[in-house]
Amino acid sequence: MAPLHSLIAALCIFVSTVYTSSESLNRRLSNGLAVTPLMGWNSYNHYSCSPNESIIHSNAQALVDLGLKTSGYQYATVDCGWTLPARAADGTITWNPALFPSGYPALGVFIHGLGLKFGVYSDGGVQMCMTGTPAQVGSLYTFASWGADLLKYDNCYSDAATDYPNVNYAPSVSPEARYANMSEAVLATGRPMVFQVCDWGVDFPSAWAPALGNSWRISNDIIPAFRTIARILNQAVPQTSFAGPGQWLDLDMLEVGNNVFTTPEEQTHFSLWSIVKSPLVIGAALKDTYTAISAASLAILKNANVIGYNQDSLGIAASFRRRWTDEGYEIWAGSLSGGRTVVAVINWNNVARSLTLDLPDVGFQTAGTIKDIWNGISTTNVVTSYTGAVQAHGTLLLELSGTTAAGQYAISDAVVSGNTATFSRIYGATASSNYTLLVTFAAASSSAITVTINSTPHTLAAHSTSLTTTISLSAANDNTLTIASNPLPASITITEPPQAFYPSTSFALSGSSTRSTCATGLCQPVGSKIGYLTPSGSASLSITAPSSSSAGSKFVEVYFCNNDIAFSTSWTTGTNTRNMTISVNGQVTRIEVPLSGKSSELFSPGLGWEDTGTFGVLTEGWVAGANTVVVGNVYGAEGVVNYGADFVGMGVYW
Repeated sequence: MAPLHSLIAALCIFVSTVYTSSESLNRRLSNGLAVTPLMGWNSYNHYSCSPNESIIHSNAQALVDLGLKTSGYQYATVDCGWTLPARAADGTITWNPALFPSGYPALGVFIHGLGLKFGVYSDGGVQMCMTGTPAQVGSLYTFASWGADLLKYDNCYSDAATDYPNVNYAPSVSPEARYANMSEAVLATGRPMVFQVCDWGVDFPSAWAPALGNSWRISNDIIPAFRTIARILNQAVPQTSFAGPGQWLDLDMLEVGNNVFTTPEEQTHFSLWSIVKSPLVIGAALKDTYTAISAASLAILKNANVIGYNQDSLGIAASFRRRWTDEGYEIWAGSLSGGRTVVAVINWNNVARSLTLDLPDVGFQTAGTIKDIWNGISTTNVVTSYTGAVQAHGTLLLELSGTTAAGQYAISDAVVSGNTATFSRIYGATASSNYTLLVTFAAASSSAITVTINSTPHTLAAHSTSLTTTISLSAANDNTLTIASNPLPASITITEPPQAFYPSTSFALSGSSTRSTCATGLCQPVGSKIGYLTPSGSASLSITAPSSSSAGSKFVEVYFCNNDIAFSTSWTTGTNTRNMTISVNGQVTRIEVPLSGKSSELFSPGLGWEDTGTFGVLTEGWVAGANTVVVGNVYGAEGVVNYGADFVGMGVYW
């Protein structure tokens, strides 16, 4: 490798660092670029490390001719395979003249002439990320003089201590320093250039990459199989709060248009990449001598609503909200400008069906309008839930506007007959007799009045405008509540019952399970956890239900640790999940939890295995009195991962 002082010379971008209210007030790059996620095209997914001048010209031209440039796709990037096996006599990296006979500066001129921006690729190691021959020389050097507007910077052949392996998922030192060198080099000249950190999620770059680049890869490569979508999303779960204007989680390039997914699968892929605010980088052949993108895939890539969610001015990444493991679907949601919310209900099952979004699962009770993007319909005045058709492996992508907070119902949401109002779309997350009901009247009465709630009379005191009591609800979205009074109330508010927390320290161990103390401040809120939960190892506790609690289904919040990152297994069966089961009086509920790690898997205290995540699930089998609860991994031997996630505790909503 050339000396560092000779390598940091020519790339540039004006950068400064600022402190924001983002995740942990981390230092963040502020270069005025990629204020919204970048959009463009990259040669790698379709052409691998075999680009050439004709391919790049044809696909860049197609960005314009197909209307993709108008839709916001600006960058045309040449990935690996463009250079020579060795440096030129003067030590510079140069292009392969057999592949790019006009030269890289001319390529930049051509791309700029189309009104596009020129993206280039390099690597922090001694050669680029490609196997076979000829090897492609890597490391820092000059691209600014070629008119580059973007640098994607990879991390192959970079660990000297282990003799420069192609890929090292456990390097001897953090790759951060190599990216800091390049970020400083970019600072040196003044050319605005988006800097993409591409270290495949090694050393949890969300903790350090925002100070260095405009985006960073959070996972190993996307692969041409639909299972890759769930694997990458499971890795994104604990990281979405790190994203923001100018700094984005990179979920890798799009497979839309590569004819490896069905149309509904492409819609799921594009929907989730968009709302999590990943860069939208097309990886398909748009147009070359042999290939042209299909009309269906092009329509997905140009969908103005979905692009709008990605480019929304708030810059808030959607986050994981809830998963029904055995039923095969889950929910992601995020805020948009204008008081809107985008929600994705993903159908992981390979069968078409109807799926229901209960609005309280994303924080709302009503929506003035719901736009169902892929079904192409809009619905108004939606109360409590929305049901839509979803194709196999498809997604119900919804835009909600005019929303009210969960638990709030106006009198207009009820059916009124005389002095009786019947609310028939009452949501209950858990079966409980401990919901709090607040009944609010528009004006105070000069004398006390009787308010009958589900046949039980209550007294509203004179000169009062509100009445508070407790009610019972089942775990459903169609409970009924009847209120009779004169006058009728203006609104009601229902608050869920409190959570009772049971720490892992209260659970008894059996079989292979073990208890361990965590580093200070980790495994919250307990400070320790139970691990090695297997088909033959579990943790149990007798939990006595409060005397006021009703039997039935209970919503449980599981506090867990999982940092089983699918690096080497990402090409095959890796999912970034671990199984866990909760048995209540013998009735077993299985969950598949995503990653919870929010720190380095290599160098942080606990290696990310002591960062706590939470997972909400409805569990069956609860009775009045004593309940035997067993946390384990009953079905582990039947799944991909034999070990369950580590267990920190659970909260039960009584």
